[in-house]
Amino acid sequence: MWVRSEYAGELAVLMTWLAALIPWNVSYAAGTSGSAVLFVRFPLVQVRYVFGVPIARGVSLADPLSAIAFQQGQPIELVYQVWAVGAGVYAAALLVSIVYYRREAWAESWPVDPVRLLGALLLVTGLVFAAATYYLATRGFSSLPIPIGVGFLLLFGGLLLVIERTDVA
Repeated sequence: MWVRSEYAGELAVLMTWLAALIPWNVSYAAGTSGSAVLFVRFPLVQVRYVFGVPIARGVSLADPLSAIAFQQGQPIELVYQVWAVGAGVYAAALLVSIVYYRREAWAESWPVDPVRLLGALLLVTGLVFAAATYYLATRGFSSLPIPIGVGFLLLFGGLLLVIERTDVA
């Protein structure tokens, strides 16, 4: 086995927290006026950098809900709505991981294995972010989105789902 059963919980928590630091999508868009924007989308926040503008004014942060409000009525509003769904699923995984980390014995007594629960939540998050990336690529956004974190989320979720747990009833 690639991971010992007694370390599966720690691995699940670590993978869930690590997923917060990996952008699920990176996009670079160049406008016709010569302006360019870099979008780095993490599960719970988007960093937008406008090139040619001083850093203090060129960098902005947005959560999924404020990003939806900003894109309201635009062709890519659906992308941000799907991102918000994925962010909600990821937030649930993050909450489960925090509870699991703080109260491991209690979490291990749940009717569902918390490692498998985190695996399923990360897998669903990856699938939702994959859908958002697809919509971003097909809704007239002027760049090719690079789904960096989507692959990691799918990999993390899949790995956690196939771990053999001999120490859980």
